[in-house]
Formats: sequence, C-alpha cells, structure tokens
Amino acid sequence: EGEDFDYLWPEMKRLKVDLVDEHFYRSPEWFLNGAKRYDSYDRQGPKVFAGEYACHPANRENSFLTALCEAAFMTGFERNADVVHLCTYAPLFSHVDAWQWRLDLIWFDNLSLVKTPNYYVQQLYGHNAGTNVVPLTMQDEPVTGQQDLYATAAVDKQTNELIIKVANTGIRNKRIKLNLNGLPDGKHKGTLTLLYSSDLEAKNTLCDPSAVVPVVFDIEMEAPQAEVTLKPLSFSVYRIKL
Repeated sequence: EGEDFDYLWPEMKRLKVDLVDEHFYRSPEWFLNGAKRYDSYDRQGPKVFAGEYACHPANRENSFLTALCEAAFMTGFERNADVVHLCTYAPLFSHVDAWQWRLDLIWFDNLSLVKTPNYYVQQLYGHNAGTNVVPLTMQDEPVTGQQDLYATAAVDKQTNELIIKVANTGIRNKRIKLNLNGLPDGKHKGTLTLLYSSDLEAKNTLCDPSAVVPVVFDIEMEAPQAEVTLKPLSFSVYRIKL
C-alpha cells in the first residue's frame, strides 16, 4: 500500500506481467480488515503472488491471536483464488537462540522443535484446499466480518467432499444455519477440525508444544439445512461427504 504501490500496480498491468509479488507484515486489525482485499481486484489484470505475509502485534510474537487473524485473512485468498494464484508465509524456521525476527512457523533448538499456531493454520489450509471454490455468503455478501465471522468454501472433486472454513474472531458462541444447497437431503458424515484457544496470547513453546493444536471430531450434518455452533476464538474446518 502507499505511493509506490499505487504507482507500480498500473505499471505492472501496462507491462502485462504474470504475477505481482505482494508482501505484508501488519497488525491483527489490518489482517481482519484485509479479508476483503482481493474482492475488488481486476480479474483481467496480473495475478497476485502473496509472497510474504505474517500478522504481528507490537511484540511481534507468534500467538493464537496472530494465527486466528491470518486464518480470517486467508479466507480472502481462497475466495479470490482466480486472482491470488500463490501464497507463502513469512520465514519458515528460526533457532530460539539465533533469530533475525520473531515471526516464523517453526522454532527449534539443537534438540527439538515446536510448531506455532500459525503453522497449524497454514497446514489446515494446505490440507483442505479443495479443487473448486464455491459461493458462501451471509445476507448475499461474502462472509468477511459479519458477526465476527470470516468464511469460505470449496469442493474437493477428488474426495467428493464439501470443505467449509470459518474463523470466529468473536468472544461468544455463534449458532448459525448453513444452507447446503445442492446436497442430497438427509444426514452427511464428515469431520470438524478445530483450532481453538480461550487465550489469545497462547503460544506453543519448546516446553509446551501442544498448547494450541488442531483437534478432529467426527460429525454429521443435515441437508439441506444444518445448524452448527462455532466456538468463540476458533478456526473450524468442516469436511462433509457429498
């Protein structure tokens, strides 16, 4: 963003480049507001490579807060997959006694390693990308902050599943109805993978590497309309058999 950004994007269009490499290291608030960033990008212009990104508070530490905001932001990546062709997180590895900056997915010492909550968000997106994005709306708009919810959906034609990702950044349970239009009526088996913490400052450490880790549950959803309860401060990934 800023003067250089505003000048260079039209130049990239003029030169007909394939990909524009965007980087952003920003606050939690920026990431939540940015979930709709790519909704208005030119579909006929160059595509985007989100080449480096990481959410950080003032102390620049990996925490559940930053992971949750990244999960919310990435719904915009998936919803706009026709524009955002590639994305990569900030640096991958850091040694606990010799680091250049704090924001990394995996920390290690000479004997062991720890995966951050941010790592698990990346893992959940990577393992649940699907093959085709499908519309998911609330009141006819993309779900980008309404009732503190950020969501996207895709189908996986290889496994014949519907995948729904929802970040609830609010502090209360949210009971919502999902209109599963197009699914055969009746119960559909599936799984819910939940990344959750009641403490936004929760961190995985070498001494406590499992403070924030995904938990998988077997579930059933009723079509054409299902009711689900979203835990506060959570990132949920539903995989439903079609």
